[in-house]
Parts: sequence; structure tokens; C-alpha cells
Amino acid sequence: QLQLVESGGGLVQPGGSLRLSCAASGFTLSYYAIGWFRQAPGKEREGVSCINYIGGSTNYADSVLGRFTISRDNAKNTVYLQMNSLKPEDTAVYYCATRRYSCSADASLFGTWGQGTQVTVSS
Repeated sequence: QLQLVESGGGLVQPGGSLRLSCAASGFTLSYYAIGWFRQAPGKEREGVSCINYIGGSTNYADSVLGRFTISRDNAKNTVYLQMNSLKPEDTAVYYCATRRYSCSADASLFGTWGQGTQVTVSS
């Protein structure tokens, strides 16, 4: 069964850091771009970051540029999202999802999705 599992979320104070992980089981991530998305209560889902299947191309939403870093370790079948200088507006459920080879701004083009991990930034 193809599955993605996110982990690493939690409660953090403003200015703090978290590292999210997206681990795959039942398939290899090597041939897939991985996107991170988030959805806050009452808001639409938005794209946060994406990394292509090789890892040579990454992109970020303007709201997280310079604070978040996406990376991948294909040997561990895992993609990471390092989140620094967190702000209350980063509070959301974070999801990872797969797309064959390359990234896209269209979330509907991503196939397998994880169950999400909650990130709460609050003092």
C-alpha cells in the first residue's frame, strides 16, 4: 500500500523552529517530486514548498521564503521541511504529497497525500 506519513509537528513559540518529515512506505520517493502544503482553519489549502525528484530544483511560497528549507534523502525515502523563525500565521495542518518527477503549482496534480501533521505557533 502506497503511503506517506508526516511527522514532526507540534506546538512552538513564535521565532522557534520545527522540522517536518515526510516518509514513504510501499514505494520509493526517488521518482517523485514532493510538495508540502498547508491548510489553516477556515482557509484554503496553499502550497508551501516543493522539491523535484532529484533535489536539484526547489521552490517556496513567498510567505516562507528565507525561513523554510526543503530537502530530501532518497536513501531514507524521506523529505524534510525545516521551518525556522516560525510565525503565528504558519499555524496549520501540513501535508506532503507526490507528483511524478517535477513540481507543479497545481495541487490537483499531486497524487498520494499524507494524513497531515499539526503545526501550532503560539506563545
